[in-house]
Amino acid sequence: MRIVSGIQPTGNLHLGNYLGAIRNWVKMQDDMAAQGGQSLYFLADLHAISMPFEPETLSSNTREMVAALVACGIDPDRSILFNQAQVPHHAELQWLLNGTARMGWLNRMTQWKDKAGKNREGASVALFTYPVLQAADVLLYQATHVPVGEDQKQHLELARDIAQKFNNDFASEENPVFTLPEPIIPPEAARIMSLRDGTAKMSKSDPSDMARINLTDDADTIMKKVKKAKTDPEPLPSEKAGLEGRAEAANLVGIYAVMTGSTVDGVLADFGGEGFGKFKPALGELLVEKLAPINARFVELRQDRGALDAILHKGAEKARALAVPTLDATYKALGLVRG
Repeated sequence: MRIVSGIQPTGNLHLGNYLGAIRNWVKMQDDMAAQGGQSLYFLADLHAISMPFEPETLSSNTREMVAALVACGIDPDRSILFNQAQVPHHAELQWLLNGTARMGWLNRMTQWKDKAGKNREGASVALFTYPVLQAADVLLYQATHVPVGEDQKQHLELARDIAQKFNNDFASEENPVFTLPEPIIPPEAARIMSLRDGTAKMSKSDPSDMARINLTDDADTIMKKVKKAKTDPEPLPSEKAGLEGRAEAANLVGIYAVMTGSTVDGVLADFGGEGFGKFKPALGELLVEKLAPINARFVELRQDRGALDAILHKGAEKARALAVPTLDATYKALGLVRG
């Protein structure tokens, strides 16, 4: 069993990133290690250039994401952690698969429609062919499973379609070139909302830093943000139904539940009838306790560029070794002469 998953290198990582995605990666890593399988996690820096970007920011964000992943529990000795740019086999395989992918398939991609909007003529070719690179990302390593959320199901289906058509056109049923990856639907990811608006997701782009808890925040900052988080004057209910229409209250209770591995009803069983004057300090202390080790490790790592580059270099070496057989088989199947 081999899992492959990628994440775009964005800066200013916050609690929503950790609870929504990174924590699931750590659990999958541990599960894979226990089962004798393999986990490959990559930073999708090649994908990042499909949209407007600043080169210096991309470089710093890539290293910062490595620091965050390692601080949160990704172990470079138990998983293969790397960035796409150090494994050119991704881009190479994408080009070979472009001959199999079809314009009609790509035109149907929801994310293409959303990101290009009405300015399709002005969008980059990379944005249009982005899903073919995603297919290459997983097919290159003969991934057996790929964790996908709702927004990525369509892209995994495309990867399977490309793999199936390539196998049908250029290989045999007994000796296919590509493995068709199966989806892993992670446990429902925690949807963490803004501390200033319970109807909007916690985001790095929010102009108010008080709206999010960053992985770089120290204990005092975390406590201050929680205490100033928007709420309402009513006490907490004793059951989940009582949070209906109370978005900010529901968000804080939900964060507490996720951080303790409990349920919303379990949290309300302890705090029902209490006001936020008691609940907020309890939530702040919980977050400080859970995030302090991550924060300390993250701050230490992000300052050590040499160590971060070494992690990426080591992971890329392992990834390249795994990628070569598939790439060679693809060239051979296509009849391309390489000497």
